[in-house]
Order: sequence, then structure tokens, then C-alpha cells
Amino acid sequence: MINYHIYAALARERSNFLQREAEAARRADQARLYRQRARASGARRSPFHRLLRRLRPAGASGGRAVLRDGSKVVIRPVQRDDAPLLADGFARLSPESRRLRFLRRKDELSAAELRYFTDIDHHDHEALGALDHPGGRGVGVARYVRDTDDPHAAEIAVTIVDEWQGRGLGTELLARLSGRARAAGIHRFTALVSADNQAAAGLLRGAHGDVVRREHGTVEYEIPLAPREEPCGEMLIPLAG
Repeated sequence: MINYHIYAALARERSNFLQREAEAARRADQARLYRQRARASGARRSPFHRLLRRLRPAGASGGRAVLRDGSKVVIRPVQRDDAPLLADGFARLSPESRRLRFLRRKDELSAAELRYFTDIDHHDHEALGALDHPGGRGVGVARYVRDTDDPHAAEIAVTIVDEWQGRGLGTELLARLSGRARAAGIHRFTALVSADNQAAAGLLRGAHGDVVRREHGTVEYEIPLAPREEPCGEMLIPLAG
């Protein structure tokens, strides 16, 4: 049960999100106007054109995504003050989705766990969150954590709230996460999944994942990341949804 203070924090986050979206839309409109004027004047490389680049809204290079059913989300790095969003998303997971994510029964996230999942360095520990658009409510998160014994490997995990599963959100999140991982010098992902998670097993095998270990009701996969220069696309490993 989420208490009043968390709900209040969620309300503030939604309000802040809508304000940021309004500001981004205003800047996008202003940038389009400047581009039209620049084309008319032939000043593409002028100081005026350089101003255009500064006016492009943050995240315009790929912050928004349209899923295969037409749903729209905003994808951005998880921030320290996202703990209320994460708690709200966890509360909307079914018991089965929680079991598949944590490999055991999981009824709540502790304050320490919320800090661990949100207070991250974006290099050895990266997480991307998806917010429904335009509501601003958290609907999914994908993360990697670098292996302390092997800096070229990282373990991945994905959580999608139940009503958003099956839309391709896990695929979208991990496509972006794999690009960040390669930029951070990570060459392969590992994934530990429940042995009875047939959907995840099929997706991992389809992404050229190899089984490297089976024990205690779990299966571990290793998935090589394609080098950045190869045009074969991202490794897509949606583990839940």
C-alpha cells in the first residue's frame, strides 16, 4: 500500500512532467519557425542556424517512441527522484510479473531498494524508464548492471507493468539500453530467467542468446552485443512483456 506522501510525490512528478512537455513543445515550435526562416534566407550555417541547434528540445533525438499498437511513451534515463514513480509501477505489477522479475515472491520494495534502483551512475549501472504519453506515469524500466569481475559484461533486467505488456515496450527499451551499454564498453549481456518463463526463453534464443547455466529453477543466457559499427540493429531481449 503506497502512503499519502508517495501519492503526493507522484502528483508533483506528473505536474512537472506536463510542464516539461509543454516547454519542449514550445521550443520545438520555435525551432521549426527558425528553420523556416533560415531556409528562406539561405543562412543554414549562420549564427542563426547555430541557435536552432541550441533550441532543439532535450530528448528530441529519440526520447519519444511509438509502439506497435500505436501507444506513445517517453523514454529517458532513470533519475534519483523517480523513486515514487518506481514504487507506483511496482504496485501495478501482478504477483506473477513480480515473481518473473525477481525470481521469487516479492510483495514490496524497501526504501533501500528504491534508492538502489534510482540513485545510479549511468555508466556501470544504467536504467531507462518509460512514461506513458501524455500522462507521465511510469510503465516500464530496463537496466543493466556491470559485472564487477568482468567489466565487458553486464546483467540485464526488464520490468513492464501488466497493462503495457505485449505492446513491444520491452523491445524498445532494450534496443536503447544496448546502445548505451556498447558506448560504455560492454560487449555482452547476461540474463537470468525463471526456467518456466517460456516466452522469455524464446525471445532470448531469437536474439542469439546461448544457455550458459541451469540451476535451481533458473536459466542463465549470454547475449553478445553487436559492435556499434555493424548495421544489424540492436540486441532485443524483452524479459517481461
